[in-house]
Amino acid sequence: MTINCKGQLIDLSSPKVMGVLNLTPDSFYDGGKHKNENDILSHVERMLTEGATFIDVGAYSSRPNADYVDEATELKRILPIIAVILKEFPETLLSIDTFRSTVAKPCVDAGAALVNDISAGKMDEQMLTTVANLQVPYIMMHMRGTPKTMQQQTEYSNLTKDILFYFSERIHTAKALGIKDIIVDPGFGFAKTLEQNFDLMNQLELFKITEKPLLVGISRKSMIYKTLGTTANEALNGTSVLNTVALQKGASILRVHDVKEAVECIKLTHALKNKNEAV
Repeated sequence: MTINCKGQLIDLSSPKVMGVLNLTPDSFYDGGKHKNENDILSHVERMLTEGATFIDVGAYSSRPNADYVDEATELKRILPIIAVILKEFPETLLSIDTFRSTVAKPCVDAGAALVNDISAGKMDEQMLTTVANLQVPYIMMHMRGTPKTMQQQTEYSNLTKDILFYFSERIHTAKALGIKDIIVDPGFGFAKTLEQNFDLMNQLELFKITEKPLLVGISRKSMIYKTLGTTANEALNGTSVLNTVALQKGASILRVHDVKEAVECIKLTHALKNKNEAV
């Protein structure tokens, strides 16, 4: 199971880590943390050194009730940082976290390797066509509504079945337009209650039916810290626990704030799997 990133084939049969770089002032965990180019480059270098295969760059917070950001502001935040990162670390595979085709295209033109869309093309009818023309891997996430409205849209007849039906339609549409490399993200925390997030994790192995690589992004999310009665700052251990469960259930990519710990989860689950297969 491979994806083509700028001519480089990435084998996702061995799970990979996607490190998060938020350029927003209001993200739920690290908003406003990286205030200048040196801070950003230091953070990127650390993630790459610790084993990140991808760096996911976002300039529009998708947390619940996030403030609206116009297209010009999103581009102003993200394009200079792409240039800075690729000048310093030219081999970096940058993923662009955006739902706007008008942001995705200039970012890919500037050297980004993937597009990560929280709306799977639902918030911009030109997104799928744009990605097909760009011929880059596309991460499509399940969400209802927008970041502002999603937590009022948590009614499902059957959560996992409904999400799988959603991906069936989205994958069919994307493939018909010519998108070759598709990755699915069930969207933990997006239009889902705390209980639904755990139901989804419990049935994660069912997503193998999509025959697409599976990305899991649960890093420091409220399903962890609210369950434990702590905060996002204290949710690293819980993140590692659920990342391990996700890997055992078939995750191909872990999207995380803490790369070193995610890489350790992958190494340990790999060792355990090899031991079990040898018995």
